[in-house]
Amino acid sequence: MTEKSLLDRIETLRAAAPAQLPPHPAVAQWRAPTEADIDGIHAVAAAADAVDHPNWLTAREEIADTFDLPHIDHARDTRVAVDAEGTIIAFGSAFLHPARVGALAVNLGGAVHPSWRRQGIGTALLAWQRARGLEQLAEAAAEVTGEWTADLKTYAEEGNLDARAVAERAGFAPERWFTTMERDMRVPVPVVPARADPDDAARGAVRVVPYTHDRDDEVRLARNDAFRDHWGSQPSQPETWAKFVGGPFFRADLSRLALDGDGAVVGFCLASVNEDDWVTMGASSAYIELIGVVRAHRGRRVAPAVITGTLAAIAAAGLERAVLDVDTASPTGANTLYEGLDFHATERSVALVERV
Repeated sequence: MTEKSLLDRIETLRAAAPAQLPPHPAVAQWRAPTEADIDGIHAVAAAADAVDHPNWLTAREEIADTFDLPHIDHARDTRVAVDAEGTIIAFGSAFLHPARVGALAVNLGGAVHPSWRRQGIGTALLAWQRARGLEQLAEAAAEVTGEWTADLKTYAEEGNLDARAVAERAGFAPERWFTTMERDMRVPVPVVPARADPDDAARGAVRVVPYTHDRDDEVRLARNDAFRDHWGSQPSQPETWAKFVGGPFFRADLSRLALDGDGAVVGFCLASVNEDDWVTMGASSAYIELIGVVRAHRGRRVAPAVITGTLAAIAAAGLERAVLDVDTASPTGANTLYEGLDFHATERSVALVERV
């Protein structure tokens, strides 16, 4: 008996997946959202954030951006639960990553307002999200050839036992852990120069420079190279990258690039600032969104050189903390690197995965 194709495996799972959301006594209506619902969705996200991870908040802009991206169709990809008064009390989405490089990945995200939890709303939503994700995977798998993988992922904070239990009952298994780390910026920032390449003097010394927007796409391509061997990573697409580096929170003045002797980007440390987080955190802070080194330049201390460049800029800006998230099983040994730069772990989240 031959092994089933990817599409056949997806279709087998789809046959048992619910196509419609069931009636629920607390939900007057399940429906697709429009842009007029952005504030209602954000209100649910903010209420959930305050319980699930009070040190950081989902920005309204992050939700609004999803209504502009060409690979997201909220009419098909998202559902909201509305109560009898017309207020959104929960939302759930299934977004298929637009990259096509041998792996199909759907991210399931959403939240139930804390006042409406433990009534089965999250369970119903996740079942629908999974069904929609399998539909997306089937549509994509029908158009590809060769050896491909496919999976669905959802994330939960370590302490959110309800969300983890709902996901595990739906067939998702914990697969990867991520740690949030913070640095007190009162601690002096060391100067860490990159090493010259002893085997290729022509490559010259690496220098660290401030981020400039004329290099936006070059940095995107460097990011895609640097993250090729990272768990679950997919190539960043031009539209989503433009939203990120052109968004209201990205701080080019705090971000740093590492350039080789020819002026090519070989490393990056990109930071953002969301002042709404300062209230919940109790301190001003910058969040380090992305750190990476292209694979051909690893082993030259490019990462600590570019990170300390960003940390020095954060300190000079008078911000009190630097925050980042790290994959605890990163192939680059990032945990050890950050600990050596005086970052300390604060909380963890888990990725729960269903592999097709």
